[in-house]
Parts: sequence; structure tokens; C-alpha cells
Amino acid sequence: MDAVRKELQAGKIRCLVVADDASPRTVDKVVRLASAKGVPMVTGPRAAAIGAQLGKPPVMAVGVRDRALADGIVPPAPVRR
Repeated sequence: MDAVRKELQAGKIRCLVVADDASPRTVDKVVRLASAKGVPMVTGPRAAAIGAQLGKPPVMAVGVRDRALADGIVPPAPVRR
């Protein structure tokens, strides 16, 4: 979580994937910062599933730095006409 916060503060995160079972501490520290920075967020699977996909223990939040990957994760905003 500290690495994600550091990257958010540096402006390097394009979107944030937050586990649907994220702890209140993660929500308080990471989600609030991402929101303040205007970083789009999506709810992902449970922390254990995110961690398993990354070969790590449960992961509450993942910062995506790659612009193309982030664009593929975050649904586009509706076009107003």
C-alpha cells in the first residue's frame, strides 16, 4: 500500500484497482488520495484473487502506470450530446 501511495503522490498512477474487500485503512489512505488526485478507480476482485494473479499475498490496491492498460481498464466517460 505504501508503494501505491508513493506513486499516487508522484502522479505516476493512471488508474487504481481496489479490491472489493479492501480494508478501511486502504480506503482511508489510498482511495482518498486517488480521489483527491483525480485518478480513476475501479473495484476489482477480492484482495486474495488480486494477490494470486500477481504471485503475492492478498493485495488491497494496485496502481496501474501504463496508459494503454489503464485506458482498457477504466470505462470511457459517456459522451454528452
